Amino acid sequence: MLVLLLLTCAALPFSSSDPNDEVCLTQLSQSLKDPLNNLHNWTKFNFANACNGFTSYLPGATCNNGRIYKLSLISLSLQGTISPFLSNCTNLQSLDLSSNSISGPIPPDLQSLVNLAVLNLSSNRLDGEIPPQLAFCAYLNVIDLHDNLLSGQIPPQLGLLVRLSAFDVSFNKLSGPIPSSLGNRSGNFPRFNATSFQGNKDLYGYPLPPMKPKGLSVLAIVGIGLGSGFASLVLSFTGVCIWLKITEQKMAAEEGKISQLMPDY
Repeated sequence: MLVLLLLTCAALPFSSSDPNDEVCLTQLSQSLKDPLNNLHNWTKFNFANACNGFTSYLPGATCNNGRIYKLSLISLSLQGTISPFLSNCTNLQSLDLSSNSISGPIPPDLQSLVNLAVLNLSSNRLDGEIPPQLAFCAYLNVIDLHDNLLSGQIPPQLGLLVRLSAFDVSFNKLSGPIPSSLGNRSGNFPRFNATSFQGNKDLYGYPLPPMKPKGLSVLAIVGIGLGSGFASLVLSFTGVCIWLKITEQKMAAEEGKISQLMPDY
């Protein structure tokens, strides 16, 4: 009886992954470029059978009860873009694509990852604005987007993420004010300190130090003042010289007229 049971179990079909995870992984692999072939096991067959309970058959993927719950593809020289179909991995709790060369925008579709706790896209070439839709990922504890090319303002909606304990958007091209919900004081300390925002030359507000005025420096003002004074002095001196010359010519002419009118003796 036991032998029959074992043979029956062996004859069972290979465990297949969730179809949403299969779409997620397939589309992600197509949007990314892998010049060093680090993801050679990311094949169509493995996408359909990525998880078997808690066992993963894909490098960089971690499974939990037959679903992908963690993707960690760090420092693999990956290029390309982030597929919006990542939103199909609805059980995903951690997404780490840091230290690659991935470009393009952050897809707003990531808002569908309602279980996401960690989002690390740092040290890439991502551009565009930070999608405010990330605020729908209510369980986010970590948002790390430092060292990219992100522009625009920081969405104030991110301040509504009450679980957020780590936030870093430093060294991007962000501008405008830091939302008070991210930079305001909690007791004697800011919710996130200046290191979370540094390296964005057009970003301002607490906890960053006050921006230096973009006007002229004191030395420049003094220099301009001295230059203007010297120019005025030269113009004044030139004017006086011209006036004296004209006056001298007039006086010489008058003397000539007088000598003509005087009788000869």
